[in-house]
Amino acid sequence: MIRAFLAIDLPDAVRSALAVQQFLLPLPRKVEPENLHLTLVFLGEVPEPVLTDAHDLFSAIRSDAFSVHLQGLGLFGGNRPRAAWAGVAPSASLTRLQAKLDHAARSAGCKVDPRRFHPHVTLGSFAPPPAADAMRLERAIAADMGFRTDPFPVSEVVLYRSTLNPKGARYDPLARYALREGPTPGVPPPDPQSI
Repeated sequence: MIRAFLAIDLPDAVRSALAVQQFLLPLPRKVEPENLHLTLVFLGEVPEPVLTDAHDLFSAIRSDAFSVHLQGLGLFGGNRPRAAWAGVAPSASLTRLQAKLDHAARSAGCKVDPRRFHPHVTLGSFAPPPAADAMRLERAIAADMGFRTDPFPVSEVVLYRSTLNPKGARYDPLARYALREGPTPGVPPPDPQSI
C-alpha cells in the first residue's frame, strides 16, 4: 500500500510568502515550508496495482497550463480550529483540472474523499487549542485576511508518496504530469497564412 496524493508544487516565492504568514500566526504546529503544496486529490492508502492504473489515467489527461494566486487565510474546525490555511482565488481552470484528476482516480479504483474540492494550502494542522489560544489564532487570521500572492504558473501536477513519521510527513514525488503550454495570455495566435 502506498499513501499518495496529487498536488501542485509551489514556487519558492510563494513558499516564502507563506512562511512569513506562518511566522506571524500563533500556530500550535506548522507545516514545514518544503512540504507546502496545493492538494488536488488525496488518494489515501492505495494498492500498488491500483496506483499503477491511476498513473496511466493521469498520464492520459490533457489540460492546458494556467496561472493561479493565493488569497485570504482561514481555519478549518469552527469553534475548535484544527488547521489553518491560505485560500486559492477562484479559477475555472483549476476546478476543471481537479475534476479530471478526481474522475481518473475514481475510475482506477482509488477511494477518493467525497467532500467538495476546497482549494487551499495547509499552513498548520494541530489538536484544537485551548479557548484563549483559539481566540488569539482567530484574531490573527482575521487581521491577515488581505493576504495575497502574485499569480504563479501551474505547468504540472505531481503525484506524491506521503510517508508518516513522528516528526511529521515526508513527501516524495513519484511522477510528474506536464500540462500543455497554451498561447501566452494577451498575445494573439499566429496568422495561419503567415506560417
